Amino acid sequence: MTDKPSRRPAAAHSRLSALHLAPDSLAFALDSAAQAVGAVRAGSALPAALQTVVGTGKSAAARGAVQDIAYRTMRRLALADALLHKLVKKAPPPHVANVLVCAFTLLADDEARAAYTPFTVVDQAVTAIAARREFAFAKGLVNAVLRNFLRERDSSIDEVRKNEVARWNYPQWWIDAVRRGQPNAWERILEAGNAQGPLTLRVNARHASVDDYLSRLREAHIEADAAGLHAVRLKTPMPVDRIPGFDEGVVSVQDAGAQLAAQLLAAKDGMRVLDACAAPGGKTGHILELADVDLIALESDAERSGRIGQNLTRLKLDARIEVGDAGDPAQWFDGTPFDRILADVPCSASGIVRRHPDIRWLRRASDIDALVAEQRRILNALWPLVAKGGELLYVTCSIFPEEGEEQARWFGTAHEDAVRLDAPGQLLPTAARASADAVQGSPDSTNLASPDRDAEIIADHDGFFYARFQKR
Repeated sequence: MTDKPSRRPAAAHSRLSALHLAPDSLAFALDSAAQAVGAVRAGSALPAALQTVVGTGKSAAARGAVQDIAYRTMRRLALADALLHKLVKKAPPPHVANVLVCAFTLLADDEARAAYTPFTVVDQAVTAIAARREFAFAKGLVNAVLRNFLRERDSSIDEVRKNEVARWNYPQWWIDAVRRGQPNAWERILEAGNAQGPLTLRVNARHASVDDYLSRLREAHIEADAAGLHAVRLKTPMPVDRIPGFDEGVVSVQDAGAQLAAQLLAAKDGMRVLDACAAPGGKTGHILELADVDLIALESDAERSGRIGQNLTRLKLDARIEVGDAGDPAQWFDGTPFDRILADVPCSASGIVRRHPDIRWLRRASDIDALVAEQRRILNALWPLVAKGGELLYVTCSIFPEEGEEQARWFGTAHEDAVRLDAPGQLLPTAARASADAVQGSPDSTNLASPDRDAEIIADHDGFFYARFQKR
């Protein structure tokens, strides 16, 4: 990211824009998305930035338009920044720069795939700037820059894409890390992270099978296909309040790769289970859907722990929710060992970047060493809590080997009583309808193939790492 972040509060921007721009206009969406981009540049996560900018006071359509532009921009931020640097000789004020960046993002598509016509984007970007008294002087600049870009769009894009940061839309350290960790698949991984992930549902096994639920969707004229043992992928995303059975707990939103956690944990009725680092409770709910177990859902963040309860209430399931540090069991452990522990530990989240494209701009290379140390602290603390013959499942939503295979090998060496069991290892992110061979990015990679589902159908998932250990 090239320009300096705005130091004005995003909420102040939102109040100002609301006075001058109709919430259902593209100008409002561009202005609001630019505020969110500025907040990410300043270190805020995109969902929090969007909540600050548009909150819940606007219509669903207005919020959706802002979110769409902001997420598109996060996926093309380096390209848009490079275009800004090429086409604007003197850096404009940060908010003006961010409006231009959002506009470049929309104009970069050819007209056949564009969300808006070029004329509309240019006109509404100028309107967004003109609506702010402090930036009105820049409306001529915005108009000229965007029109110049349209005249030489293809050549400008080709020129800036010679730089691989603009080509791939990731920081250089991230590109280098993926290339180093997955030398045979790094380009495909980066491309997958720039695509929008599908809306995948987990069918509650207590209520229905995948085939039963697909029949229900067909009756509702909703197109979908099977995506795993308990997974269904919708052809077209939709709000959860329109998904049949969601409110009743028949289905939950969960990536097909994430659904593998509860399946690998393989908890049986009557077992004592710990879901460490449990919020927001997706995996907690899946474990309870598959077996009647005595489950503790542990979360260090008190606010986030509330989401576990909300999810379980919707599913009509029960667990003991504890607020505490997984790396300090003295806070919460009652002395009774666990038959199964799910250690879905804090990580870089590099495997879910297609759903959270702001992560690439918020992470720093130095974060990885700190995360590796935190993961080891938690694993060392949890392993003594596993009963003899019990199992620990180590999970990260990362594609970096430091948080995956290297960590699993360290654990096996550090704990002589740990026996490594079969598990997928590194699950690389893939796009829809990829073949089984395309998923195999490295010897440790795997897809979600099972005897029940065809690998070609279930290949669309985020990136995860899975390792299972049994205590001798």
